[in-house]
Amino acid sequence: MGTVVANNRGKRFTRILFASSALLMIPLFAMQFTNEVDWSIGDFLIMGILLFGTGTLCEIVFRKTRRITYRVLFTFGLLLIFFLIWAELAVGIFGTPFAGT
Repeated sequence: MGTVVANNRGKRFTRILFASSALLMIPLFAMQFTNEVDWSIGDFLIMGILLFGTGTLCEIVFRKTRRITYRVLFTFGLLLIFFLIWAELAVGIFGTPFAGT
């Protein structure tokens, strides 16, 4: 039984990694066709960390919480934080030094 659970966790980790990579392919392909998308290696690295980190934290929430209400609330909170960081890095909604131009 323990091996099956560990194997499923490895599959979930792989899925999170694959989904993060697949989402990063969208701006990579867009850069080939338009000058409107202009990401550097650092942009891909930061967004990859942000996507993978958010996915991993959501997975931890699903593993550690039993009640569906808590799962929904914690996941919603994580996604809200993800979108706020993404918006700040993209357009600077809070005016921090990390804001995009």
